[in-house]
Amino acid sequence: MRIAIASDDQEGLKGQMSAHFGRCPFYTVVDVEDGQVLRVEVVENPYYQSHVPGMVPQFIKSLGAHVIIAGGMGPRAIEMFEQFGIEVVTTGGSAPVDEVLGAFLEGSLRGARACEEHHRRC
Repeated sequence: MRIAIASDDQEGLKGQMSAHFGRCPFYTVVDVEDGQVLRVEVVENPYYQSHVPGMVPQFIKSLGAHVIIAGGMGPRAIEMFEQFGIEVVTTGGSAPVDEVLGAFLEGSLRGARACEEHHRRC
């Protein structure tokens, strides 16, 4: 399984997850098999400065991700990711990447709750 985590920095598992999926500068991309982390890569978000609706879901799909985890996401974006077969998980805020990944792998972090009012409240 390949998981993309919206990230505020280049620190990988030691970094901070971003509160927003599209306006983050990086994605921490993690390959996992049988609950074990096999590979971690930090990828720049090419749409960070010019957030164009629909482009980030296509980009995440091009990375081969099966799951995207972010602090927040609007309903239209959730729909777009799901159309690409990518599971969406939102946390409602920012958190350490390793903690978010651990919670997801343990099964205690699932599902997406759409942000309201143009991403002001998640």
